[in-house]
Amino acid sequence: MAANTFWSDYTLQPKRKHKWLLYLRADLPAFVVKNVKKPSFEIGEFQHKFFGHSFFYPGSVEWKEMTMTLVDPMAPDVTRKLYEYLEDSGYAIPESAAEPHTISKRQAVDMLGAQVRLSQFRGGDDDVPIETFVLHNPWIKLVDFGDLDYTSDDFVEISLTLRYDYATLQK
Repeated sequence: MAANTFWSDYTLQPKRKHKWLLYLRADLPAFVVKNVKKPSFEIGEFQHKFFGHSFFYPGSVEWKEMTMTLVDPMAPDVTRKLYEYLEDSGYAIPESAAEPHTISKRQAVDMLGAQVRLSQFRGGDDDVPIETFVLHNPWIKLVDFGDLDYTSDDFVEISLTLRYDYATLQK
């Protein structure tokens, strides 16, 4: 009879949802990211009609936005950091019509760094990632600073959406 290795062989274990870290920037600690949606893609399609029949073919790949929720502690002040990131991307308060205040892709990508990493771990004493998604040319698309409520004792949460060109999967 073959030995049962399910409980002792980590490669046979399913991946766990709670063992991950998202690395955005060095000045924003990973512990402030409460949850994150892993990268996803969609393959477009195009249709060809021929004698009353429809035939479908795969098209180009489009990587979808990555969304996450951050908790806003007193230190570091995530709200302030995200606003500074906006300014570092090239945004300026329009004090006159003559002053440019647009955000370029280069500035937005450079502000985050050329890559954002999402690593998943197997746990235990081993802190080596079992998989790492790397987002290439990411930039912040949406920041929602959350809501306030006198009747709630919950943490202030910030929604953040990243747009990126493509992702690669590393082991």
